[in-house]
Amino acid sequence: MTHIHKEVPAPRALPTFKAPPGTGYAEPSTFTLVRADSPAMCVMTDFKQVSVATIGPEATLAQANQTMISRGVRLLLVIDKNDEVVGLITSRDTSGEKPIKMVQERGGKFNDLLVADLMCPREQIDLIDTRDVLAAKVSDIVETLKHFKRQHILAGERDPLTGKVRIRGVFSATQIGRQLGAPIQTFDVTSTFAEIESYLAKDDV
Repeated sequence: MTHIHKEVPAPRALPTFKAPPGTGYAEPSTFTLVRADSPAMCVMTDFKQVSVATIGPEATLAQANQTMISRGVRLLLVIDKNDEVVGLITSRDTSGEKPIKMVQERGGKFNDLLVADLMCPREQIDLIDTRDVLAAKVSDIVETLKHFKRQHILAGERDPLTGKVRIRGVFSATQIGRQLGAPIQTFDVTSTFAEIESYLAKDDV
């Protein structure tokens, strides 16, 4: 039998070009423009691709705010020393009426408040099953957020190795709005969804 030998091309140096003025650099991103019928996974911040922002329960609200600013997020998972989730805290918890009301009721100073004082405890966190997310559309996620009257909702799944539930990702009304092309800059839930729905409606035209 005759063997046909294919010639392997010799290695070659790749061409280069000079970096022009204004050259930037790429950063990790999950941002893509979407429509109402786009897969829900397109608007989920996937913690398999982007590291989750976390904080400890004994951190101060100032530390929580600084962490959110530095990470460019509005939600932090609160974890204990074993890296287990014990709650979550959002920018609405740290910057809204909630901390002011707590200081008025308990006395003391704003700077004395800790993440543990204002976080949503683990047992009150609602999770969407990631398997349902895989079969859902962007419009389904918007409807879910609207149903719970929340800016964020988390997706969970069971780890096949340990059998424990782990948080896989987060949906943000603000990010969904941006990906739809809606410039949302408000903490008001009603206003947020009014803007999102106006952009969803454009898809039906």
